[in-house]
Amino acid sequence: MRPCLREPIAEIFQAAQRLSQAVDAHQAGDAQRATALIKSADLPIITEWTESIWGKARADIHLFFEQPAPLPYLDRSDRPLPRMPNSATKKAILTRDGYHCRFCGIPVTPVAVRQKLNRLYPAAARWGPRNVDAHAALQCMWLQFDHVVPNTRGGPSTLENVVVTCAPCNFGRMELTIEECGLAHPLVREPRRWTGFDKWDGLTRLL
Repeated sequence: MRPCLREPIAEIFQAAQRLSQAVDAHQAGDAQRATALIKSADLPIITEWTESIWGKARADIHLFFEQPAPLPYLDRSDRPLPRMPNSATKKAILTRDGYHCRFCGIPVTPVAVRQKLNRLYPAAARWGPRNVDAHAALQCMWLQFDHVVPNTRGGPSTLENVVVTCAPCNFGRMELTIEECGLAHPLVREPRRWTGFDKWDGLTRLL
């Protein structure tokens, strides 16, 4: 069983380091350096990586394994409530998982950080209505709360069934189960931690 749909590329980690340095520069009052670092993290190769996962199906990424007794797709009225975990459950999930995708392990950052960067540096931390209008690294590293068993297939919004993921890992799988994708369960193995990111705070110090 594979840990994720596609292994992360080195440029994601390079971009994450630059964004971290940008936050440090901002907090030191160096807006010019912060702007340059944010722009330098906006790498087209990261957009290509993201699009390869959440975009058009690729035979080498979007594997599908028929299950002998697949979980049904439930009508909206039959799905567990709440649809997403409440604030207390989200806090517990973040305490357990940290700001790292539980599938591919890349560093992630919450939407509030991205929104603040966009307000502070709109030209550098760009974010528009289309995918092509979004900053490559901030889009890729967009923190999600992802159901291991999809809510549409009966998965509850509990600590035991929701994990932190990046946007590509979440939207690349959508309503498929991990078994159907050939993925290992993210909570029955140690979290993936990439070198140099053991103290990654999701850039939440900006808040």
